[in-house]
Amino acid sequence: MTGGLLTTAVGSYPKPDYILKSRTKVSRGQMSKEELFELEKKATAHWIKLQEDMDLDLLVDGEMYRGDMVTYFSEEMEGFDISGLVRSYGNRYYRKPIAVGPVGRSSDITVSWWKYAQSLTARPVKGMLTGPYTIVDWSFNEYYPSREAFVLDVARAVHEEAVALEKAGAKYIQIDEPALSVRADEMELGSRALGIVTEGLNAFTITHTAEYTHTYAESSELFDIIANLPVDMLDLETVNSDYFILDLFRHRSLAPDKYIALGVVDSHTHEVEPVEQIKDGIRRGLEVFPADRLYVKPDCGLKTRLEDEAVGKMRNIVTAARELKAELGIA
Repeated sequence: MTGGLLTTAVGSYPKPDYILKSRTKVSRGQMSKEELFELEKKATAHWIKLQEDMDLDLLVDGEMYRGDMVTYFSEEMEGFDISGLVRSYGNRYYRKPIAVGPVGRSSDITVSWWKYAQSLTARPVKGMLTGPYTIVDWSFNEYYPSREAFVLDVARAVHEEAVALEKAGAKYIQIDEPALSVRADEMELGSRALGIVTEGLNAFTITHTAEYTHTYAESSELFDIIANLPVDMLDLETVNSDYFILDLFRHRSLAPDKYIALGVVDSHTHEVEPVEQIKDGIRRGLEVFPADRLYVKPDCGLKTRLEDEAVGKMRNIVTAARELKAELGIA
């Protein structure tokens, strides 16, 4: 997919109440997993249609079938047990995985969901994976002798899933690594693991990372690792940090074959940002990156927002990109 200022989403959208209530019923034995599965398909179809209606270029499945992004993958892998509830942030909790044996992948994890979502639209849908470093960082380790050994084993398992997605027809594969941006001392390990995941893939690869701190501005070595992460596109959270990371790229060169996905709305606020504000953010990105290498999207996934907030933010992103392309004569 070529062209300037293409639009996409990071991954998650708000789950309808009927999904949340049904999961509670399943946990209480009041509903079957098969009934929940049909509702998850219904919610996925809902979000595919909404994205088409919004005229988004590159779609996501919305992750209606997932609770937590790490627990979901750990439950589908060998070598993990799942703990009780652990606080993630605020009043949000997740069941933290525990590595109790060698981690591996014995069957497809996301492939059937990607196939279903892609069957609903002629537009490309991303394959969505949680990255190995984030899986490890958000898990307990009771088996591996080191974090490095744990990370690299998980990387090999995630690579197998990426290969399966590509064989199924996925042209775009995103590997989410939000934990990577908060541990500067392990950036090299995270990058190495990501390279294992993407090795040999022909699909267009993307990694989403969370907000970077000023620590990265103080180290050319750290920034070089970020700029050269082994993917085709860096998906950056920028609004929440007032576009701080653009200054890093402004003064250091980016590989000419690398793409950037620029966050232009805050995923953590209820505000639906006005179109002109979003256009200003895109213009800041265009000061640093060429239009034909720039995608625009929210800072992060939108699962914590209400549906009307998520739709409002996405509609305004699409409108802002369309208007700015017309103003600047971008094809």
